[in-house]
Amino acid sequence: MTSMKQSFRETTAVITEHPAFIYSIITLILINAVIVGLETIPSMYKEYGTWFLAVDRLLLTIFAIEIIMRMIAARPFRSFFKSSWNWFDFLIVASGILFAGAHFVTVLRVLRVLRILRTISVIPSLRRLVDALLLTIPSLGNIMFLMSIFFYIYAVLGTMLYRDIAPEHFGDIFLSLLTLFQVVTLESWASGVMRPIFAEAPWSWLYFVSFVLIGTFVIFNLFIGVIVSNVEKANEEEKNAAEDKKEKERHEDMRKLKDEVRELKELLLEERSSRHIR
Repeated sequence: MTSMKQSFRETTAVITEHPAFIYSIITLILINAVIVGLETIPSMYKEYGTWFLAVDRLLLTIFAIEIIMRMIAARPFRSFFKSSWNWFDFLIVASGILFAGAHFVTVLRVLRVLRILRTISVIPSLRRLVDALLLTIPSLGNIMFLMSIFFYIYAVLGTMLYRDIAPEHFGDIFLSLLTLFQVVTLESWASGVMRPIFAEAPWSWLYFVSFVLIGTFVIFNLFIGVIVSNVEKANEEEKNAAEDKKEKERHEDMRKLKDEVRELKELLLEERSSRHIR
């Protein structure tokens, strides 16, 4: 009985880890995304609303079966919940099942939209990218603090220098911070913000150009550098995890081989003892 369960689990693991199975799930998630988009068209939803609901229930059932298969394939079972991505998939599908019979149309549509996020957990490259972004959060503390200092200094200076010239942009500290956020994103900062002030204060270009150089080209590059570094670290960790998994599989195969050899020896000893008895 135990060997049958183990064989079933191994077969399920082979199926769930097969590229064809993974690509099929990705395709179904993308189909779900297309359906959610089509539902936003009133004429389409009015004519095919029942069909959309039926397809959604079918996709939800398939996703539930997929999660169950991945749980069965996990060795041991509790290892499935050690991964935050598995928790994410489980909660997305479970919430869809819990609210499947609800009459809150908005809730149902939000859950269907959230189901599209499962593409991140299914596609390894996207998963690595998100892991890298999460790893950057602790590292970005000092950069955020440095950026906050520059923002505050330039906001105070801008309020003091240009309050009378452009009150709509630098009327107070909060408007100045909002204006500087627009400037640092390079969204119409020259034509919309700097040039009207430059017409009345010719030296204002020093203020804006220095802020753009510090905020955009220096601090943002620090952000990018930290993210790239963590992407490389995430790739390295995943590579090490894959090697550890292969090593565990080799140890497991060796253990099984030793068990089979021991059983074979026991059979041979039993056969010899039976011959001696005869």
